Amino acid sequence: MIRISTIFIAICMVLVAASLGLVLYAVAGISGTESAIVALTALTFLILYNAVSMRLRDRSDVGGQIADLSRGTADLARQVAEFGRRLAAMEGRIASSNSTNSDRVQSVVGEINELGGLVRQLAATVSTHEDLLAGHAPAPAAVARLEPEAPVDLIAPFEERPAAPPPLPAPPPRPTPPAVQTQTASAVSTANGRNQTQMLATLRNAIDENRIDIFLQPMVTLPQRKVRFYEAVTRVRDERDQLIAAEEFISIAEASGLIGRIDNMVLLRCVQVLRRLMVRNKDVGVFCNVAASTLGNSTTFAQCLDFLEANRALAPSLVLEFKQSTFRGLGPAETENLAALAQRGFRFSIDHVTDLRIEPRELADRGVRFIKVPASLLLDPRQASTSDIHPSDLSDLLGRFGIDLIAERIEGERAVVDLLDYDVRFGQGFLFAPPRPLRPEGASATGGAASNPTQDIQGSNGSGTPSASPTSAATPATPSQRITGNAALARRI
Repeated sequence: MIRISTIFIAICMVLVAASLGLVLYAVAGISGTESAIVALTALTFLILYNAVSMRLRDRSDVGGQIADLSRGTADLARQVAEFGRRLAAMEGRIASSNSTNSDRVQSVVGEINELGGLVRQLAATVSTHEDLLAGHAPAPAAVARLEPEAPVDLIAPFEERPAAPPPLPAPPPRPTPPAVQTQTASAVSTANGRNQTQMLATLRNAIDENRIDIFLQPMVTLPQRKVRFYEAVTRVRDERDQLIAAEEFISIAEASGLIGRIDNMVLLRCVQVLRRLMVRNKDVGVFCNVAASTLGNSTTFAQCLDFLEANRALAPSLVLEFKQSTFRGLGPAETENLAALAQRGFRFSIDHVTDLRIEPRELADRGVRFIKVPASLLLDPRQASTSDIHPSDLSDLLGRFGIDLIAERIEGERAVVDLLDYDVRFGQGFLFAPPRPLRPEGASATGGAASNPTQDIQGSNGSGTPSASPTSAATPATPSQRITGNAALARRI
């Protein structure tokens, strides 16, 4: 087709040039030689014009093809990079799953060995008792410690039962270790002189009457000390409006099954506080603690998941916080529930860190984006020998996997200077601000009209911490204010 079109164009150019020469010869009266020269000149001009136009058209076509080729090469490079990233993520997940499975197998093998030892002890005890019953022999001292009383036939009627042999002497009481004595004492008596029963009744009344409050403690950037996050700290008020810290009632709430209701109420109030904060500052976030029993309880977790699904737009700013022991003891149900939260965009934080044996790749795959480590643990020189990494390199290691390190419980300026050498980006502690109660919506520091939402929570001094209001502290809330309204959800003492 290209050759035919070229021949056709050449014939047309020759005809045009010959026609021009004939017109000049016949009409203008120019001689034949001059007419031929003019015709040749016109033919030459047409040939040059055609060559230049064809060159420009070919150049534009080649340029378009090169651009298409460049775009295709760029798309191919992006696809190769995406495949490489997916392959690396898959390899990491396979490695983490293999290590997790091996740990679970080792724990199961250990439990099976323990059960085997218990079964052997039980078999030996049963054999000894059968020998004693068959020979009516007195029990040895070792058996007396296991069974202080003679077995009684519970199947025969009461009148037909034989007289039981005299009871064996009771075993001497075993000394209780100091750790067990401490745990028993803490379980029997709690703060403010309450025992376990009284504390349980106080918790139930506080939940029914909406006396679960949250205090906010800021997390600041280092060294600028600009408030970046808040941690919601749970407090319970008893009938006399005395505050009970979370450390004093969490164990009782978990044992009695009340922790799920408390977590639901705390999540609701954290969302309320976060909405008020984000009115003026979109970069602020709130850390909300969630108990391990809530994560493992299907009914309670379903309620929390429905509520978080309805507030999915706040997922980038609402961080769910779990203990380090919770992450190390995750079962199949907890792992699935944690994955459901991660799929909805929620991020996680780890606190109550007791050692620096951390696997950042595994934590990052599960959605962990923050780790809170006590400043004393980071600055402890003994950690360099007991952990796989020096504490000064921990921030860089976590940062490579998208995890931020937060130093908590900072109480002195010297600790801040030392932590800056460790490249710690965030800090939390009484040095910056203690946990403070919320200011009710619609109240200002002078008891006047409402101020802006950020000042309601941060306080009028601009320190970035929640401040108390004299008016709200002096005027207790009515029962109706406890039950309804955003002011009730953000009420202060």
